[in-house]
Parts: sequence; C-alpha cells; structure tokens
Amino acid sequence: MAEQPGRTFRLPWLRRGRRSEPVDWRTTVRRRLAVGALLFGVWTVAIEARLVYLQVAQYSTLMTRAQKQQQRTITAPAKRGEILDRGGRVLAYSVDAETVFADPTEIDDPDAVAAAVCGALDECDANDRQAMAKKLRGGGQFTYLQRKVSPDEEQRIRELKLKGVAFLKESRRYYPNKELAAHVLGYVGLDNAGLGGLENAYDSQVRGKEGKLLVQTDARQQRVYSQVERPATAGATLELTIDQYLQFVAERELRAGVEENRAAGGSAVIMDPNTGEILAMANYPTFNPNIYGRVREEGRRNRAVQDLYEPGSTFKIVTASAALEEHVLRPDDLIDTSPGRITFGTRVIRDTHQYGTLSFTDVLVKSSNVGAIKAGMKLGPERLGRYVSLFGFGQALAPDFRGENAGIVWNPERLDPSALASVSMGYQVGVTAVQMATAVSSVANGGTLYEPRIVRAVTRDGKRVEVAHKALHRTISENTAAQLTTIMEQVVERGTGKAAQIPGYTIAGKTGTAQKLVERRYSRSDYNASFVGFLPSRKPALTIIVVIDSPHANGYYGGTVAAPIFKRIAEEALRRMGIGPTINPAPPVLVARNEPEEMVAQPVSASDTHSSPAAEAALPNDDVMPDLHGLSAREALRTLTKLGMTARMTGDGVVLDQAPAAGTLLGGSDAATLTLGRRPVAAAGGQPH
Repeated sequence: MAEQPGRTFRLPWLRRGRRSEPVDWRTTVRRRLAVGALLFGVWTVAIEARLVYLQVAQYSTLMTRAQKQQQRTITAPAKRGEILDRGGRVLAYSVDAETVFADPTEIDDPDAVAAAVCGALDECDANDRQAMAKKLRGGGQFTYLQRKVSPDEEQRIRELKLKGVAFLKESRRYYPNKELAAHVLGYVGLDNAGLGGLENAYDSQVRGKEGKLLVQTDARQQRVYSQVERPATAGATLELTIDQYLQFVAERELRAGVEENRAAGGSAVIMDPNTGEILAMANYPTFNPNIYGRVREEGRRNRAVQDLYEPGSTFKIVTASAALEEHVLRPDDLIDTSPGRITFGTRVIRDTHQYGTLSFTDVLVKSSNVGAIKAGMKLGPERLGRYVSLFGFGQALAPDFRGENAGIVWNPERLDPSALASVSMGYQVGVTAVQMATAVSSVANGGTLYEPRIVRAVTRDGKRVEVAHKALHRTISENTAAQLTTIMEQVVERGTGKAAQIPGYTIAGKTGTAQKLVERRYSRSDYNASFVGFLPSRKPALTIIVVIDSPHANGYYGGTVAAPIFKRIAEEALRRMGIGPTINPAPPVLVARNEPEEMVAQPVSASDTHSSPAAEAALPNDDVMPDLHGLSAREALRTLTKLGMTARMTGDGVVLDQAPAAGTLLGGSDAATLTLGRRPVAAAGGQPH
C-alpha cells in the first residue's frame, strides 16, 4: 500500500506513546466463558427453582386448576320411579330433558348472550334476562341459564351456536293425564325432589340415587373422554289403589256439581269399605302438576285430607252408633222432638220442621237435630266421646298423606250440655272427608275400622311388595252395624237422601248440612253440604262421600246439592265394577242338567208396594219367630224390623234358611241370620218345593 504524502502511519501502541505487550486472548476467552457459565448456571437454577415451586409447592393448586379446565364431574340424575294406578296404567313417569348452562369464563358479552338465550325461550321476560346476565357476570365456570327446556327451545338455542353455552341432560317428571289425580300424585321440583302428594311422601323411595360422570375435554371444551364413576340408580315404582277410570268419573262429576251449584270447591272420595283402599280422591279446583308453578299454593291443597269442615248431620251416624251399641236406644224407641227446638241458656237449637214424636229410626231419616241431641244427652259426654275416638276422629289415619289434618274433637271432660248438644248433631267438631268415609266404611263392613290407604304395592329391583290392609280396631258390633244400615237405607228410601236413589240398588246413606265458621261466627250464607253412603247396602263394595263447599245456586242442603253428585258417581262406579242390581236382579242363564232338581232363577220383586203371599203369612208376632222362607230380602227386613230385630244376610235372592227357626219363642233374641238364594224347582212340569 503506497504511503500518502504528509502523513505518517503508526501502529496503535506507538500512538499511545508507549510500547505494550500483545493481549492474551486465552485469558479473555476464559473470562468470558466463566461469565457465560455463571449466567447459564443462574438461569438453570432459576428454572429449576421455578419448576420445583410449580411442581412441588404449587402442585395441588395447579392440578386443581387443570382439572377444572380439562375435567368436569357431572351429576347423573336418577330417574324417578313410575306411579301406576291399580290396573298398571301410568299416572307419572320421568323423561330426559335438556338443561342450558354456561361457562362464564368463556363469555365476552354476558348481556348479548343473555338476550339471545332469553329470546329463544318460550317464557322469558326482562327480569329473567337481567338475572341471566347477572349470573354470567358472576364468575365461576358453571351456571344454569334455564333448567329442563322443551325440545323446541333446545333446538332454537342450539342453532344460535353461542360460545360457552352448552346442554346437560336432566330428568323431568311428566304427568300424561295432566289434572287427573293431581292432588294425590303431587309434583316434583327442578332438583328432582317431590314437593307434594305421594311424590313427597314417598320421595326417598321413588327418587332413586344420583350418579357421577367424569368428563375430559380438550382446549375447545369438546368432550374427548367420559367415565362413569357411580351409576345412577332408578327409584321404586308405586302401584296405587286408585282406579284411573273411577278417578276420572269422580273428578268430572265433582267439577260439574261445583259449577252447577256455584260453589267455592269440593271433594269426593271413593273407598272400598272392606279394605280401606281409596279407589278415587277428587278435589276441585284442581291443577296441572306439569306446570304447578302457575297455580297458587291454595289450589294445590288436597282438600280431602287437609281441609276441616263441620260435618253436620252425617255425624249423627256416630251418635246413633253409640246409642245403639250402648243399648241406650233401640230403632223403634220414641223420642219427643216437640216443639221443634231445644234451649241451652240463651242458645236455641231448632229443627227445620216440627216433627213431634219420632222413632229413633226417623230421627235419622228426617235428620232431626232435637232428636239427635236427646240421644246424645242419654249417652253422656264420656260415652259419646269414646265413640268419636273409636271411629277415628281427632287422629291422622292415612299414612300415605303428609300434612293430613287430624281434625278437632272435644275432650269429653270439657263437654258441657251445650257442647254435647253440638257434637251430637255434628257441630263443634272438625273432620276431613277421608275421616268421614273411613268411619262410615266401618259401619258398612260390620264394625271394623280400616286404615285408609292409597299405595297398593311398591316395586324395587323387580321385586313387588304389597302393602297389607290394616284393621285398626272394632268400632261397633255386627248387630249394631246391621241396625244402623237398615236406618240409613230408610234415609235414602224415604228420608232426606232420596236424591241418591239408584233404581235396582239398595243404598245406605246420610245427608249433612252445616253452617260454615267465617271469622269465628257461623255464616248465614255459606254452608258445607255433604252426603256419605255405601252400596249395595247389604253387600257393600263402595263407600262414597261428597262434600261441597259454599253452594249458592240450588240451595245448600246435602240432600239437594251433594246427593245428586253421589248418585252420578255411584252409577258409573257400579257399571265400572260390574255390580248388578240387588233389587229384582235379572235371572241368570242356566244350563239344563240331567239331575232331579235344578236351581233356576225366580225373580221376586223387592220393591213392590204390595206384599207377597209369603210375606202376608209372616205377619209378626212379638213372641214367636215368623216363617220368612220365600220372602225377598227387603220383605224379610221389614218383618224383622217390626219385631225390633236385625238381620245378617248372606247370598242373593229369597230366604232359603233362617235362624232362629220359624215358630221359635224369641225370648230376648234380637238378631236373625238369613241365608238367601234361588228357589229350587222340580224337573219340568213339576211343582216348586
């Protein structure tokens, strides 16, 4: 390289004015490596420390967060058991329904999402939308938006494809017959818990046990794996004593009766008097348990077991039972009801008519308050109070109903004459319709009080366990029950209950009319009208009670308001159960046999006003047992009643055998046993025996 004139090139160390030694590059590299190694070591220690901190100190916290992001434990709802009627027809079952939920951490605009979901729902107002948006802003990773939506609502929400919004299957209760037996069945809340009726009373058995499902998701919250940790267990199936058809009839006729009489409401119960099984229980107003939230709590109340009413004259059955059982009175004993009123201090109790002197039978037939009070006075508070308790009043009798009202009865020690008079005619006592039906059923079956039941059997894991009928105790003797049945037949045949008559059938019943207590005073416009009875009276298959609350159209008496409803329900029930007429039954079709004698039907009128020749031959003699052979059941009963005797009958048709035998001196005997059947006749062309 040529040198430039005027300039001198010098090495760096010459410019400093001194000469230096060459630099030791190895030392420099060594230092730099040391510094780098130190920095790398510090970085490595920091990383290791961080890893130790994350994987040891923060292990539990981070694993929990990871599991929340990647895994969800979902409750697998248990399916409630079905509820069936006595014929196996489904009254309630569970179906799968979709529930809408959201992960608030994935939602950017809570208000927009809430508005979109709300718009897809059938019923969602501004308040619902605001509550939904508030939940979405509340944090957390899970919140319900709408529980158990309909299929149409589910489809509309799915079409929105909203980020962070998903669906969860839950079990939803469904009642296919809507209002049918609503108060009996009850209803189920959003959390699959029974909130009323049998759904609540048997919740622990019907509900089943929830399961657990572990779900793993990817970064997009899509399910990639699921595992059942604990399977859900289905609940037990309930088989009821209810007959779906009879339930429908009872509800239909009750509703028609309430509307026809412009009443506030009512109840009707059909019971098997021989077992205590409830075949139908109707209340009006009613509700649809599928949408129970739209009805006020008052409309969901089971009147038949929860509402108390003063029974009025139907309670005279208890007074009469006690008087007959204690031998205080006999059916033909005379009671002077003149002048149609009775006084206790300033209190005056009146009959609807001035009846004068009545037999004890006619006291009930004409429903005389004065006559019932005089019977109660002869009994006294202790004995009357004992029979009130024996018939089940003042006690919760039905274990299948939670919230059953036990009723209100007096302590016999506190019954002064005025209170005793009230109780004797069915006032100042509070009863339920089920209690009254149960008490009258004990008269129908011969004197046994059965526990009223509505659950017939429980089926779990394929094993069916029947609920046994439970006889609580004896109320009255069979003889007293027979005497009272005869009296109650007269109530329907010629007394206040004539509107309950059904051609071809004998019915025993009693009417009841009682003023309602309104603000601690008896109302002059509101009454409880009722009718209770059993049929066929001599071989009872049904006990039916109808109670109408505050009728305001066709009067307010039990005989004009409740008895016609009883009749319509009873007619349908007889057809449903295939119970043929007990008066003048149609002759059976018999097949001829090559035998000396055959049993053929010989219809004998039991409702004719004229007595048959056999009946005329059996005119009563106070000392001798008449010959009752060949008489119809009614003719035999009339003959025995004139003698002051009662009868226990078996079979159908005419009297074939009797005890005591004809011509026997009666002495102190007051009961007879009659065997009924068909008349045997000789072979063709012969004369009857």
